[in-house]
Amino acid sequence: MDIRSTLATQNYTQARSATAPEPQGETGEGMLGRLVGTFAETLQHSEETARAAMTGGADPHALVQALASSQLAVETVATVRDKVVEAYQEILRMPV
Repeated sequence: MDIRSTLATQNYTQARSATAPEPQGETGEGMLGRLVGTFAETLQHSEETARAAMTGGADPHALVQALASSQLAVETVATVRDKVVEAYQEILRMPV
């Protein structure tokens, strides 16, 4: 048996489980609320880390990591917002 095909099979199995659909138990509102809560927690953690770094209570590496995660969260929210606005504009352009 070829080693490459074995590795390909293993990688396919791992990727297949990662792309499996989630259960349909949660509604869109519940998921959106959870995501907003996670976003707020990320920003709050970053602010706490920045305060601690200013007073000398946090490692500079932790500050950089917190700032990077908050930047990623804000960019993600901005991208989602842009996609929602784009979809809304597309709906408005539809003929009735």
